[in-house]
Amino acid sequence: MEVRKLHKNEKPPIELLLEADPFRKLVEEYVQRGDCMLAENDGNTVGVYVLLPTRPGTVELVNIAIEESHRGKGLGKQLVMDAIRVAKSQGYQTIELGTGNSSVDQLAFYQKCGFRIVGVDADFFVRHYEEEIYENGIQCRDMIRLSLDL
Repeated sequence: MEVRKLHKNEKPPIELLLEADPFRKLVEEYVQRGDCMLAENDGNTVGVYVLLPTRPGTVELVNIAIEESHRGKGLGKQLVMDAIRVAKSQGYQTIELGTGNSSVDQLAFYQKCGFRIVGVDADFFVRHYEEEIYENGIQCRDMIRLSLDL
């Protein structure tokens, strides 16, 4: 697997990005403002992540997604580790991310990658998303904020 930055005139893999974040307008906005990184296997995009600068010294991993047929093979961890490597190489001191309170597998995954819970943005998904989101039989209401010092 190779990871590379999306070229300026290249279309981002919107459908894949929407698997991690269903709010199309928001996804299109942060892809334009951040660094969209593609994971490719034999020339095919199998994963994607987006790093978005948020404040001095801090970058946020705002989206990470793996093609369904490639899940469960360790690619997600490889992408998170690549995001950490890229953030360090760009001089950031902190990388942050947020996930839904109902995203129990993702919450465990990010902690296994070294991230620590630093806060909760109560009712984030209720305030910012037009449609209700449910995962694991739980309404996604709150954003759980995680951080890793680089």
